[in-house]
Amino acid sequence: QVQLVEYGGRLVQAGGSLRLSCAASGQTFSNYAMGWFRQAPGKERDLVAAVSRFGVNTYYRDDVKGRFTISRDNAKNTVYLQMNSLKPEDTAVYYCAAADYRGRSTLPVNTLRYEYWGQGTQVTVSQ
Repeated sequence: QVQLVEYGGRLVQAGGSLRLSCAASGQTFSNYAMGWFRQAPGKERDLVAAVSRFGVNTYYRDDVKGRFTISRDNAKNTVYLQMNSLKPEDTAVYYCAAADYRGRSTLPVNTLRYEYWGQGTQVTVSQ
């Protein structure tokens, strides 16, 4: 079992920045590829960014490329999502998730690959 707790969501103005953190416990953190997802009201939960087990490979959805940065610190069992130039359409509940990817250097981009989820943190971007 892996427990995930997200921090950092809040109300921010458009154009502002925010950093989300996700602290993991329970298993060896470096066994897991990590992803940040978001879900807006009435919409599906979508992958925003993912990072491989040792941070070598990353993935971003097109509409956040150049604005968001995912990173991880395996010594602190934490994954981060730095969000810059925020837009109202970034408003959503943000979730971190973990996928057991031992032996793989690739990234899970399919939601079904992720086995463990945090409770989510609300990010609201005002006009």
